[in-house]
Amino acid sequence: MSPPRSHSVATTEAHAAQAALRRRLARRVARNGAIVAAFIVVALGIGATGYHTLDGLPWLDAVLNAAMILTGMGPIAPILSPAAKIFATVYALFSGVFFLTMIAVLLAPALHHFLYRFQVDLREQEWRRRDRQE
Repeated sequence: MSPPRSHSVATTEAHAAQAALRRRLARRVARNGAIVAAFIVVALGIGATGYHTLDGLPWLDAVLNAAMILTGMGPIAPILSPAAKIFATVYALFSGVFFLTMIAVLLAPALHHFLYRFQVDLREQEWRRRDRQE
């Protein structure tokens, strides 16, 4: 059995552990944010290319149309060609799933951190109960 530690040492270690957890959370949020940003750029590129090539929209309008569909707002330009309508249908279905997936990727580090902290708090309460019983 190890000798009991002083309260100040335990408190200092707890603060250091919490700071390390916060740094890890910040790194994970930043990493997941970069991943989501990259996926958004790719999804916008796919949508803009489709609207530009299949419906003849100028690039700026094609990007705007893709962004509006991707965020669930709806198209800004009327879709004229049958091929563009099929593309718009597939892109809209893709966008709904894509949006929910990107939100999950962004929230995953925070949810993981919360669950980890909740588990650690339960362990600390159990340790305190054991210390009082001894």
